[in-house]
Amino acid sequence: MSADSSALDQRLWQGPVCAGWKQDVEGALYHLANCVLLLGFMGGSGVYGCFYLFGFLGTGYVCCVLWGWFNACGLDIVIWNFLLATACLLQLAHLVYRLRKDTLPEEFHLLYRTLCVPLQVPMQAYKEIVRCCEEQVLTLATEQTYAVEGETPIDRLSLLLSGRVRVSQDGQFLHYIFPYQFMDSPEWESLPPSEEGVFQVTLTAETPCSYISWPRKSLHLLLAKERYISRLFSVLLGYDISEKIYALNEKLFAKFGLCFDIRLPSLYHVLGSAASDAGPESEKEDEEVHEPAAAPPQAAPTPDQHMPSCSPPPATHPPARPSRARVSRPDSDGLASRIPLHSYSQVMSTGQAPLAPVNTPEL
Repeated sequence: MSADSSALDQRLWQGPVCAGWKQDVEGALYHLANCVLLLGFMGGSGVYGCFYLFGFLGTGYVCCVLWGWFNACGLDIVIWNFLLATACLLQLAHLVYRLRKDTLPEEFHLLYRTLCVPLQVPMQAYKEIVRCCEEQVLTLATEQTYAVEGETPIDRLSLLLSGRVRVSQDGQFLHYIFPYQFMDSPEWESLPPSEEGVFQVTLTAETPCSYISWPRKSLHLLLAKERYISRLFSVLLGYDISEKIYALNEKLFAKFGLCFDIRLPSLYHVLGSAASDAGPESEKEDEEVHEPAAAPPQAAPTPDQHMPSCSPPPATHPPARPSRARVSRPDSDGLASRIPLHSYSQVMSTGQAPLAPVNTPEL
């Protein structure tokens, strides 16, 4: 046992006895291979770091193969370095395949830079969102409808990539949808996942448009599975709906030019469209509506009847209406009283709050 331990100690602590050292150094291929291997081991992490690492290591092992074949003349040196160089080349091929597989189309790459980069959304989460819409970009021709009021079912959520879409209701313009805005965010938020419904507005493409669309069921499954993506969509949809509400708010006004806040509960009584279309006739009808009924004719008093001298004469004219210059902020009752009866009955029959028509110049 002691003899074995002494032999092991001799092999470990005493260097091998060389018969003689070579006087000449190895060739240039040997030194080049070691320099390239040294640079390769200085590579970093990440995809591009792996490209750097395996690129230099493969080049270094190829140099070792050439050195073993031409200078060292050792079969084992050639075989081992050839295997290592082959492994590095296979790793490079795998990296190239992954990059080409994960490359997004130009439209999705631009969408990521526009919407997701400011919010610091990870690329992996964005790829899950893109995979849900199957990486398909759909198109709309000019004057082609995306949804028809009362007919198209709400079964998807779409985001406009290019072009401009006009939103209308009963043939009346509401607002525009511009690139990188959701096309049906109000319908998505207003309808629970377990229910079905149809669009209450008509969406028509004014210019050639392109958009992406997520199926309703697939997107709900993704939002239920990924909490981060669910919060991201909640933020994006909330901002988009608020933009649409403010765009609608700019189209609401009374017939004398005062703007109203769409959050007011009395907005139902604002019928600016009917009042502005009626013009002077509406004011005339308004006066006729508010004029009290004429008193019935009375018999002339006889001389025998005693008329008190202090009694005031009966009022025959209604009190004067306040001038508009003195009315700073009309209330809902005042606005409702100025509405012509035929316009009010027409709106009540449709059961919808009207919007005033506006001239929409070409942008």
